[in-house]
Amino acid sequence: MPKAAANGIEIYYETFGDPANPPILLINGLGSQMTRWPEAFCEKLTANGYFAIRFDNRDVGLSTWFKPGDTYRLEDMAADAVGLLDALKIEKAHLAGVSMGGMIAQTVAAKHPDRVLSLTSIMSAMGDPEGMRSTPEAGAVLNTPAPDPTKDFEAFVAHGMRNARTIGSPAYPWTDEQIRQRITSEYQRAYNPAGVARQLAAIRATGDRTEWCRTIACPTVVLHGEADPLVPLAGGQRTAAAIPGAELRVIAGMGHDLPPALYETVADAIFAAAARAKATA
Repeated sequence: MPKAAANGIEIYYETFGDPANPPILLINGLGSQMTRWPEAFCEKLTANGYFAIRFDNRDVGLSTWFKPGDTYRLEDMAADAVGLLDALKIEKAHLAGVSMGGMIAQTVAAKHPDRVLSLTSIMSAMGDPEGMRSTPEAGAVLNTPAPDPTKDFEAFVAHGMRNARTIGSPAYPWTDEQIRQRITSEYQRAYNPAGVARQLAAIRATGDRTEWCRTIACPTVVLHGEADPLVPLAGGQRTAAAIPGAELRVIAGMGHDLPPALYETVADAIFAAAARAKATA
């Protein structure tokens, strides 16, 4: 099991492709395990000559889980990412982050600029109130506890499926079977709802990072779904406006997920940021 000692914790990670190629560090969103960057997506990166790294954030998946009462901030999660690069002996990497992962990637780019080649911030925001106004239905996804899967697994699955439909991409829907399979496999791999609550608290504790984003100097692409109900399009627009020289890509019919039909679109955004970094090197 590939685990790295980093920033005082253990981080579970997997790599794809040739380590001699330019590295892309993939950072997950709130409560999501590294498997939300599926192997098929990672293979799109390696097919284009990159070395892909996915990992479980602290408090989720197979990385270190924290204890009741423990607190941390996005800066700590950013330091985890840098610590993983240290463990892998990677001086600089392209960063791609989804949702909370975008917030972590922004924080790395702002606070550890010497470690970042490019930034792709996907369906994310800076923590400012205007960029974080979820619809009531999407907000309930974050705030409504799931049924206890040990008592009623079908109710647990049904809850997860409703959530996925609520925040998902209306133009690129998953099938019921795809969502069920994802919920089941993630539960079997690792289930830590207390960790999700601590990650959400980290986002809230860190707050508005607009001033940090204004200091980001690496080539940046901001990708956002026009139909995102959880982190509204304004979150991406405001992020792109704050980061000097950032390119904004708005995807019609995309919500707050990464369906297979959009793998090419997301990979292309990462490649565009990386190409700008190469051109300016």
